[in-house]
Formats: sequence, structure tokens, C-alpha cells
Amino acid sequence: MGAAKRKRVPRAVREQQMMDAAVRTFARCGYRAASMDEIAELAGVSKPLVYLYLHSKEDLFSAVIRRESAALVAAVTAAVEPGAAADRQLWSGLAGFFAHTAAHPDGWAVLHQQARAQGEPFVAEVAAMRAEIVRFVTGLIGAAAKEAGCAGELADREVAGLAHALVGAAESLAEWVNAPAADGTSSTAGPAPDRPTAEEAAGTLMNFAWSGLDRRMRGERWAPA
Repeated sequence: MGAAKRKRVPRAVREQQMMDAAVRTFARCGYRAASMDEIAELAGVSKPLVYLYLHSKEDLFSAVIRRESAALVAAVTAAVEPGAAADRQLWSGLAGFFAHTAAHPDGWAVLHQQARAQGEPFVAEVAAMRAEIVRFVTGLIGAAAKEAGCAGELADREVAGLAHALVGAAESLAEWVNAPAADGTSSTAGPAPDRPTAEEAAGTLMNFAWSGLDRRMRGERWAPA
């Protein structure tokens, strides 16, 4: 009984370590180029153990998408300040979105770039996450309309359309905020110095969207001349 036995790492912990390594590898190499050998080496485990725990590369990628999606949705919903005014709730949710994508650029790259480029079933996984965020934002806009006393004037489809537009704008802004700097600095090092912070990005989007939302909730509607 010479050397003491190593303390066994629980399976749940090992799986998270493997998925952490997979997120980093998929984000930096792309799904097609990423290898299970590289993921195993980065996680500090053997390749057979990765296959034993998480099966195929496709299954591992799906598991990564589900984990990163759940984390993003949780970050957005947790950031919203309960009981605050409607605009404050929307701003805080957006700030939570930008803060999470900035803190987890590899996870955001997997969701926003890699998963969407690989076809089914990965696209459906990301679409489910996006739909959940859109439903949440729809509720916030609906609450704002009710607070403004114009809930009956905004049709459900118009509220849903506004939510889709806002989420799409947030995704586009997050892609720019987390893009590599002009000198080629990797986005994994954090946003470039000339890019806004999470709160500033949320403020930018609110300045873009809320003025229009506020006017619409006061009964104004744009129409072509």
C-alpha cells in the first residue's frame, strides 16, 4: 500500500470540468475542428473517460449548449430588479445579459456563433433558449404597457414583435462588444478597451429603444406620410 490513493473526483464535478474544457475548445477552434483529444487534455482526463461520461462529440456539444443557455437565461432573469419601474427592470435585465456575455465570452461564442452554424439539432437548442428570453422580455414590455395604462392599445403581436426586436438588437450589440480588438486581441481577454461596459451597453440600447417604446405607450404611433 505504498502511495496513498488519490481522492476520487465526483462524477458531477468531472463532467463540469469536461464541459468547461469543451466550451473553451469549441469557441476557439469551432465545432468541426475541435477534437475530443484536445478537450480531454484540457480537462486533465483521458479521452475514454470523456466518451464514458458524455458519449459522442455531438452529445457533448448539445450538453454544452444546454448548460450555457440555462446560465444565460438565469443571469438575465436574476438581474431584473423586482418591484422597480418598468424601464429600470428592462435596463437591469439588459445589463445582466451584457455582463454575462462579457464574463463568459467562450460560452457566448458557442451559443451565438458555433451552434447556429452547425444546423440541427443545435439550432433548435439555441432557438429554445432565445424563445425563453423573448418570452421574458415580452412580459417586461407588457408590464410596462400596463404601468403606462395602455395595455389594451398594444396588441399581443405588437408586444411580441417589440420583444423580438429588442432581443435581436441586444444580441447584435453583444457580438460587437465582445468582438476582438482591432489589434487582434482575443475576446476571451474581455471586451476591448474602446467598447462599452455592460451597464453602458444596456444604457445604449435603452436610449435606442426606450424612447420609442415610451412614446408608443403614450399612444403615439409612427406612420409613413
